[in-house]
Order: sequence, then C-alpha cells, then structure tokens
Amino acid sequence: MSGFVNSLLYSFTNILSIGPEQPRDDAVEEGSCGKTSGSCCQSNNDDSTQTSGGSCCKSGPSAEGSCKPATVEEPVKSCQSSPEGCACGSQQPTEIESLKIFYSGLTGTAKGFATQLEDQIKAVSEAVKVKQIQVLDITDYDNEDLLTETSVCVFVLSSYNIEGPLDWFTKWLRDIRYDFRVDRIALNKLRYAVCGLGDSAYGDEFNVASQDIDKWLGQLGATRIYPLGACDKNADQKTQFETWAHQFVSELQDSHSLEYAPTNIEYDSEGEEAEEAEGEDGSPGSGDEMVDLEDMGNMAAKLKAAKQDRADEEEASKDLNVKARPKRQIGDPAKVRSRALNDQPKEVREMVSPMLHKSLTKQGYKIVGSHSGVKICRWTKSALRGRGFCYKHAFYGIQSHLCMETTPSLACANKCVFCWRHHTNPVGTVWRWKVDDPKFILDGAMENHYKMIKQLKGVPGVKAERFQEAKTIRHCALSLVGEPIFYPHINEFVTMLHERNISSFLVTNAQFPEAITNMVPITQLYVSVDAGTKESLKKIDRPLFRDFWERFLGSLESLAEKGQRTVYRLTLVKDHNTEEIDNYVDLIRRGKPSFIEVKGVTYCGYSGASNLTMANVPYHVEVVDFCKKVIAKLGSGYEISCEHAHSCSILIASTDFKVNGEWHTHIDYERFFALVKSGQPFTSLDYMAKTPDWAIFGTDEAGFDPEETRFYRKNRKEVVPPVL
Repeated sequence: MSGFVNSLLYSFTNILSIGPEQPRDDAVEEGSCGKTSGSCCQSNNDDSTQTSGGSCCKSGPSAEGSCKPATVEEPVKSCQSSPEGCACGSQQPTEIESLKIFYSGLTGTAKGFATQLEDQIKAVSEAVKVKQIQVLDITDYDNEDLLTETSVCVFVLSSYNIEGPLDWFTKWLRDIRYDFRVDRIALNKLRYAVCGLGDSAYGDEFNVASQDIDKWLGQLGATRIYPLGACDKNADQKTQFETWAHQFVSELQDSHSLEYAPTNIEYDSEGEEAEEAEGEDGSPGSGDEMVDLEDMGNMAAKLKAAKQDRADEEEASKDLNVKARPKRQIGDPAKVRSRALNDQPKEVREMVSPMLHKSLTKQGYKIVGSHSGVKICRWTKSALRGRGFCYKHAFYGIQSHLCMETTPSLACANKCVFCWRHHTNPVGTVWRWKVDDPKFILDGAMENHYKMIKQLKGVPGVKAERFQEAKTIRHCALSLVGEPIFYPHINEFVTMLHERNISSFLVTNAQFPEAITNMVPITQLYVSVDAGTKESLKKIDRPLFRDFWERFLGSLESLAEKGQRTVYRLTLVKDHNTEEIDNYVDLIRRGKPSFIEVKGVTYCGYSGASNLTMANVPYHVEVVDFCKKVIAKLGSGYEISCEHAHSCSILIASTDFKVNGEWHTHIDYERFFALVKSGQPFTSLDYMAKTPDWAIFGTDEAGFDPEETRFYRKNRKEVVPPVL
C-alpha cells in the first residue's frame, strides 16, 4: 500500500513540477542510458564492426527519459571516461538450459552435420553455456511433445522428392498449422532454427520440406533464432553447412537472440501477402478500388485506423510548421530579414517534438538524436528473401540488403504534393534547431539499422547468407525524408561514410545551391526536378522560399560544375507535369546531369494535404513514352540505357557512359573510395563499371535480376496498360 501511495505522490509531484522530469534513483526507465531491452542507440552492437570502438553516441538522460544526443558544442563522451555515461558492461555468457539438435536423412549426412554442430557449440562453452545438449533422430521424437517444448531446437533436415523419414513430422506439423482448433501461438515457448540439406537438381522441390517446416513453426508462434539455411548437394554442401553453423553459433553468443519474439503473422494467411500488397512506402492501396460486400468489415476497420493515424499526424505537425509570413514585406528586404533573425527566441529547441517522435516511431522510423532518422526500406526485406532488389541494383549495382536509408535532417524546405510523410515533418528555410554531432548521427543510424536488420531474422524466407551479408553496410541512401543537404555538417557526415567504405547517394530538392557547390565529392548526387516551369514547380513542390525558382535554377547550375556523377530525378505525376517536355529539355541542358531517372509517382494513400489519387499514377509504358519524347527533343548526347519495370523507372544516361557500344552505368565502388582517399581530382568516368545485360532497356528481364525469384501476390488483378 505504501508503495502505491509513494508512486501516486511521485506522479502528482511531476505534474506540478516546473521543468523536465528528473529520472528516479531507484529505477532505470525504458529508453534511458541503462542497459534495458528498449535502450537507445548507445548499447553495444555485436554485429557491427563499423561502429566506433570506444565511443558512446549518447551522453546522458534527457527530459523525456531518452538519451540526450551529443551536439557539436558538447563532445561525445566515451563509456570508459564518463561514469554517468552508458552502462555497456562486459559481454556475459549466454546460458541455455537445454538444446536439442534434430536430424533427418537417409544417408547419414544430416546426422554427421548435427554432430558437427554439437561439437561447435561445445567449443564455445565460455561464451555459450549449455547445461544439456542432445542430438536426436526426428523419427524417435514424439511430435506431440513439441507443443510443450521449451528447449532451443535446431533442425538439420534432408529433403527428398521421394518418400523419406521426414514425411511424418512434416504432415503432422502441417495439420497442426491449418487446424482451426489449434491456438495460433501454440508453439510460443519454442525457439528454433532450421538448416535444410537438399539437391538443386530437384528444381522447385529443392529444400521444400525444410522451407515449409521453418515457415509453419514461425506461424505457430515459435521464435526463429536464425534464418533458414539451404545447403546444396550439387555445390559444396559441407562448406555451406559450416558457414551456416558458424553464423548460428555466433548468434547464440548474443543472449538477446534467445528472447521470445513470436513472428507476428495472421493465422488465416500465409503471412506474406499483406506486406506485398502494400506500396513501396508501406501505404495501403488506393481507396478508389471497388470493394466486395464481404470485405466491407475489414475495409471499415482500415479506414477507421487510417483516420486515427491522420489525426495523430496532424496533431504532431501543429507546432512544426513555419508561421506564415506577410504577403508583402515593408522596407529593405535585408533589414527585414535581419529583424526576423533578431526576433527569434534565443532558446534553441529540438527539431523533433514528442508528438512527432511518437508519430514517426509508430510508422517504423527510428529517431536518432534530435533531428535525424533511419528506416528499413521494403526492398531490403525483399532482398533478404531473394525476391529482388530496387531499381538502384539495375541502374548502379546496389544490393538493397547492404543499403541503409537515413537522413541527418528530417526538416525540408518544400511541401511536395506526393510527399509520403503527408507533410508532418518539420519545414523551414533556415536551420533554427539544435545541431547534433555528425559522428553521433552516423553511429546511431548504423546501430539502429543493424537492430532492425536483426529483427528481420524472424521473417519467413529470409536467406541466411543474405542476413549475414546485411550486417555490413556498404551503401547509404540519404533520401529517407526531409532535406539531407540542409544539415549544417553534411560534408563531415559524408566524409565519415567514405572513411568506412560506405558509398553515398544524396538527394536534394534543389533549394540550396550554395550547399551543392560546397559539397565534398560523393558517390552520386541527385537533384529532384519535379516540374519544368515555375508555375508547375510551385504547384507540385509548394516551396517555402519566395525565390524558389531562382534557387532551383541555381542548384542545377551548381550541379553542372560537379565532377562526380550527377542525377536528375523526375517524378511524373499525370495531369501535373507530364506535358512540359520542352521545359525539361531546357533544364537538362542547363544542369548537364550524368543521368536522368524518370519514375512514376507512388500513390501514398489519402492525405488531406494532397489531392492525388491513383489516376495520377502513370503506367510504365507512359513513362517510357515520356522518356522517348525527351530524347527526341534533346537530339543527341543522351539515350535510354536501363529500366526497372517493377518500379516503373527508366534511366536516361549520357552517351559518355556508353563505351564501345556497351553501357557502363554501374559503379566501381572500390575504385571510388580509392579516388576519394587519394585527394586528387577525378571525374565520373573514372569509377564507372559495365551494366549487366539483363538491366539494359528493352530486354525480356526488364531490369529484374534473373538470379532473384519474382514473387506475385495471390489473386492479384491483371492490369492492362493503355496502348499509346
């Protein structure tokens, strides 16, 4: 009773107190610098070798219970030198009560591998302490015991296209999975990993039993410790298993990997269609589609949730929008601007308010410090499952699971009609917020990225080798949201990326020409060219600057002076900017970009701040037709080089990148890093690489890597494009 009273008095005191709430002495709250499951980005990341050795990206608890970011005025403290810093502590050994290794096969290969895995686990007994470890033939195990199993279970299973010893277990598990009488989380006490042994000569039946077992276990609520392994008899199966086993044992050494985290999958579905049905940004489909009567209940619930989300976003944006300026300024403009700056409050506030933080976090963003963010792209998930990469793979050779999408500035100087943030992010023309240290931002972004990657091990179909590769970031797309070049220390941030051999792809909205001029060499610099005329640019981008058109043209001229690869990004919106061919041609001649990416707009769902509908989304054939018209007007110097039909994207390239009749739009990344570190001047032609045949415009693959598996949703509607 006394504890309840004390808690009540403590809460009442916080309500009456003035200023930020101070942390309690007797507890470490979630998100503080303590070592909790919800800790901020200062905790150790065993998976990353790229984060700084002894630094901690946060220095103390803030007013809201989360760690306060280090600013450029306040150096980042290290865990060793700061007693009030992070409680990183030493790595404690993982303790496992019981571990069972099940095998199934006809030739003894699976049993041999299971015994080998047992030896590997025993060899790391200092890091992984297992009280009891057993190697069992799955035919000797009572299937019903799996419903109450609490041991960590590893399955090393051989698959055949004939009757085999695994058939009984597979049939039993399938029946359990689809029996409506069985609880959807019947196996929520089970933690498991599956490694399949098979023969690729079986074609589509290669490792199919192991794939099904891995999927069904997850759908029944079990926690997947490590992604499914696939070892091919036609390749070096022994080496493949040793690699998988080594990675699995390494995962065991992180005690967090054994925390119960059942896969969140609907019981009455395969758990995959829902994600694939969403757009690239995770938004639901168009509200203009016809709905069957039996689907009205589900649709009503979705609409209700969408309205609530929209209300939360609008509430979050209330205190972020710049106050409206008078339509006419009286007196000398320079003096007016000077008075405006002097009238600003002296207290520098953080860019992300608590309400905005809540809204962004709800949508999957991880906030770093006071003005930066990172999020996993849906193409990263696709690449991890071998279902294809984004258009940058076809155009420039980027593998999506090696790419981190982030921004050092959530703020922007535009309010574009097709913004997928629905204009709830901060806006402004001058930086008026606190400034975080670039190293702090990069460390925090990488750590949060790695954490989100680690969470994807529970997604069905994730390939073990891709999952392991994803633990090393090779590319950084500075295009998540906002205006990255707006960040005052963007050059230092990009330089740190290159020092870690991470390529940089930066997108700017062409409102900061001086920042473009002052940019250090980056791998590829983009400018969004959303319209060809002043009137349409104002209509589409809705810029905050009064001299937005002059800034826009100045940015294109600054781009022409850069020595590295430059790109125009054209987002086509039907009935808005698709008829301005001559104006686009003039802008291309002004900026002389290396490449021109032309992409159909992505419909991001209903927004009260935009009147776009699915009718404004062009078909791929319409995007191709637009590009052909632009090429015809340009006359020479540019040609269509690549396409990615799945993303409705076309790449127009300068003929400088066509060597002996072959396109070289891809990037030699190692060569680029060597050129940057040399300190000598270089051009975009110094680090180009040959484009693969399947990425060339007009091929049957249409930009989809033939090594990947194309996934189609069940019951998807066939769409017939218009005939032009």
